[in-house]
Amino acid sequence: MHASIGQTKFPVPPAPMRVADRVAAELRALVQTCGLKAGDRLPAERALAQELSVSRSALREAIAQLASQGLLVSRVGGGTYVQAAALGWQEQRIVAPLSALVQDNPDYAFDVLEIRHALEGEAAWQAALRATDEDRARIVACFEAMQTAHGHGDHQAEARADAAFHLSIAEASHNLVLLQVMRGLFELLQASIRESREKLYLSPRTFEPLSQQHRALMDAIVAGDAQRARDAAQAHLRFVHTSLRALDEDQARRLRAARRPVAVETP
Repeated sequence: MHASIGQTKFPVPPAPMRVADRVAAELRALVQTCGLKAGDRLPAERALAQELSVSRSALREAIAQLASQGLLVSRVGGGTYVQAAALGWQEQRIVAPLSALVQDNPDYAFDVLEIRHALEGEAAWQAALRATDEDRARIVACFEAMQTAHGHGDHQAEARADAAFHLSIAEASHNLVLLQVMRGLFELLQASIRESREKLYLSPRTFEPLSQQHRALMDAIVAGDAQRARDAAQAHLRFVHTSLRALDEDQARRLRAARRPVAVETP
């Protein structure tokens, strides 16, 4: 969107993220990173407000927001707790039906890659424009965790670090709707990455390009180059999509070859 004076157009900066929305995102991340389970209590309100450097009124608004989403519950005079609930709205409306779809037909995993292409291109663009120093440090830490896990040959840790890397970019976009959707897709995203890594990272032809693509994405966001960040995210996912298709087709050819009847020579 642009504002104009006469014939001159000026870009309109994006609306800043509301403090309560930012605090809600940080609280959700706190619950995840600390591994808090249903029934666990959050720190006292005063300590939590100091830790997050926000007013207590903004903190209360964020807690109310997360309570309405089923993540937290506040008890009068008793503190704030992680809600002992069934699946949240993201899992109920996004993850559960898509998980069943992918399990029934693995080809739908490519649909997951397509939706990631759309979401993560936009997330990378916004992250390059809006990321704070803390956001950038988190993205770099996730990238380094991927490299370390690969060096140790720990593919499960590598898959988790890869998913955390992509999610950290969505968090740095400071778009609450985009962040909520990406969080809802997180389990499906992690399964997609794990499957991709089992096939791709074991191949010397693909590990180095993938590592370079992640680095290019990280560097563009850290540099604040929105167009380069979007291009890097989309180029990365195109490469993953094309490489997985090629590996699947190669596997299908091998299976067909194995099923060919063996010619029997007649005496």
